[in-house]
Amino acid sequence: MQNGTKRMNTFLVFKTIHIISVITWMAALFYLPRLFVYHSTKEIGSDSSETFKVMESKLLKIIGNPSLVFVWISGLVLLGYKGLEIWLVLKMFLVMGMTLFHLYLNFLRKRFENDANEKSEKFFRLINELPTILLLIIVVLVVFQPRF
Repeated sequence: MQNGTKRMNTFLVFKTIHIISVITWMAALFYLPRLFVYHSTKEIGSDSSETFKVMESKLLKIIGNPSLVFVWISGLVLLGYKGLEIWLVLKMFLVMGMTLFHLYLNFLRKRFENDANEKSEKFFRLINELPTILLLIIVVLVVFQPRF
């Protein structure tokens, strides 16, 4: 196999890993705040509240956290192939914002786990929109790769 072909195949493998990881990460970021919406309406200590705790924990630990790690690793590897461009710097800034949102969701999950949530159902409905907005901007940057 030629060196250029091998390099392209490696690039495509990492690009595939990156895309799949982004999809699974976004699924977790879309679903976790939605779980919080419903969890926030349940009485502390109720069976449904305890069920939500398990669902939220597993969603982050089994899907969200590993996806976040794979997004960053594969993204940084791809950066080595692509090099820095202004649209990519903006994308990385937005992905950092998404990462901070992920960490904030984990903080909120721990509050629920300790029966210490103080946020309202409305609050969780509002923050549920943040990953959608970030995703839309990121996809536009990736597709159009604007040169500012």
